[in-house]
Amino acid sequence: MRRTQVGYACLADYGGGENSGMGGASTWLAVAAGGALGSVARFWLAAAVTALTGPRFPWGTLLINVLGSFVIGLVAALTVVPERIGMHPDLRIFLMVGLCGGFTTFSAFSLQTLELLQAGDAWPAAGYVLGSVLFCLAAVWCGWLLGKA
Repeated sequence: MRRTQVGYACLADYGGGENSGMGGASTWLAVAAGGALGSVARFWLAAAVTALTGPRFPWGTLLINVLGSFVIGLVAALTVVPERIGMHPDLRIFLMVGLCGGFTTFSAFSLQTLELLQAGDAWPAAGYVLGSVLFCLAAVWCGWLLGKA
């Protein structure tokens, strides 16, 4: 199974030209537009869910992470073989990197973990999950401490 690269490298799946490597101006605009829409959607949905459920538990963030993970998984599965669904690389980048990236970065983490598991790499997947949680919690704690100093 071919792994889906989340980020600019997923352009390489479609080969050559402007749509390889870092892409061209249209690719960058696709990332920026998707990121802006994803960020606004995250802000709106988190506020709406918090208004409904209260601020005691982050239900909005949980919903955002689950929805973003679903969307990135769906797009990845539909487009991993270009012949299955012909999607322009910039649209794929718009959805996977821009929209999902702005909406939640947890979606990329979820897809990459799934791909490790699908490749039979259970221990690396477990290490990735554990490392991501521990290192990210440590990093946010260090950032918090630095900000409070």
